[in-house]
Amino acid sequence: MAWTEVNGMLTVRLRFADFKEAFNFMQQVAEIAEAQGHHPEWSNVYNLVDISLTTHDSGNQLTSKDYALADAISALSTFRMAKVELL
Repeated sequence: MAWTEVNGMLTVRLRFADFKEAFNFMQQVAEIAEAQGHHPEWSNVYNLVDISLTTHDSGNQLTSKDYALADAISALSTFRMAKVELL
């Protein structure tokens, strides 16, 4: 898995070819997050997307919701096109 545990969160940093590709990925993640009722903390600067997952209503701990969302995000073809970078 490209995700790592950092400070009680699952995190990943992805670099895309350009802003348009990064934004397309974020739109896909937004749809998954809405469907699962679980939303990431994330940021985007040009072609770089940082995502952190934790369950706020469980005291900011990792739960099965976080792992399920990470798995769904990782399954996206746009995720596999990105370069995973170390945090």
